Amino acid sequence: MKKPVKVLVVDVGGTHVKILATGQKQPREFPSGPKLSARQMVAGVKKVANDWRYDAVSIGYPGVVINNRPLAEPWNLGPGWRGYDFEKEFKCPVKVMNDAAMQALGSYKGGKMLFLGLGTGLGSAMVVDGVVEPMELGHLPYRRRTFEDYVGVSGRARLGNKMWKQAVRDVIARLIAALEPEDVVLGGGNVNNLKRLPPACRAGDNANAFVGGFRLWQKPWRRQNCFTSARTRLKRRRKI
Repeated sequence: MKKPVKVLVVDVGGTHVKILATGQKQPREFPSGPKLSARQMVAGVKKVANDWRYDAVSIGYPGVVINNRPLAEPWNLGPGWRGYDFEKEFKCPVKVMNDAAMQALGSYKGGKMLFLGLGTGLGSAMVVDGVVEPMELGHLPYRRRTFEDYVGVSGRARLGNKMWKQAVRDVIARLIAALEPEDVVLGGGNVNNLKRLPPACRAGDNANAFVGGFRLWQKPWRRQNCFTSARTRLKRRRKI
């Protein structure tokens, strides 16, 4: 019988990179920022986790991920992320996932769930019957700008807290009406600025990003849920 996989989860944020490994109780972190490159991130993780043992790595990346690698450079970090080979640098299997999708996976309890991350921008993902689908809802047009321009950090600074809360409620109501989720989870640091959550929503926890990173390597998710190909899902829909 094979030993359980020991996973190192890396949550890459605009201000900090946070890490947690299987069997550890306390996350560790180090500063990120607009000059942090992919190579520097890997070096920082190795240094901070030098006394932790792990067989695999999960990375939550703040951007679009295709074929296990970042598709484009992040706007809030340094260069060198697009197409970066993390497995080569970590010398072990690595799964890279959009950060909102990873936190969504960690927040999932079943059914059709919409995750919205109220942070610097608007992270978004859906999990439907265990299948995780990263989304870019924050870039959709809204009032001559985008959803992200209203509910993100810049929107709160521009609008003030009262009008920002109104915008958050309106945006969430529109997305719920369009996507018809059974469960809505609000994550991100700006959730703390909402004294009352919008109807039909529950608060997430940033620590769920680590839960999602661990779940990526659990057999049920690995074999039949998160990594079901688009072609396979299309075949299933045609059968229905």
